[in-house]
Amino acid sequence: QVQLIESGGGLVQAGGSLRLSCVLSGSTFSTFVMAWFRQPPGKEREFVASISRGASNTRYADSVKGRFTISRDNAKNTVYLQMNSLKAEDTAVYYCAGDPRNNGYSASSNNYDYWGQGTQVTVSS
Repeated sequence: QVQLIESGGGLVQAGGSLRLSCVLSGSTFSTFVMAWFRQPPGKEREFVASISRGASNTRYADSVKGRFTISRDNAKNTVYLQMNSLKAEDTAVYYCAGDPRNNGYSASSNNYDYWGQGTQVTVSS
């Protein structure tokens, strides 16, 4: 049974940084495309970033380019999201997601079969 467990969320002031982690268990992590999505209060879930299986390719939402960095450590079964220069509008529940079926690094939530429980990030202005 595949499980994804996020950690690292919290309360931070605008301009600050946080690093989210997500550990996958129950399957071979290196075969999964991984991504981060978020759901701001009162809004729909949106794509944040994705990374290919071998970490050679990444994709970012325009709203986070230059501020967020997705990375992975296949030896530790972990994907990370380094978030710098945080803004109030980054406040959301952040979810990691895994795709074991496709070769790309899609921004579509439909591609991702497995999801974590979410971790709250709150940025105070």
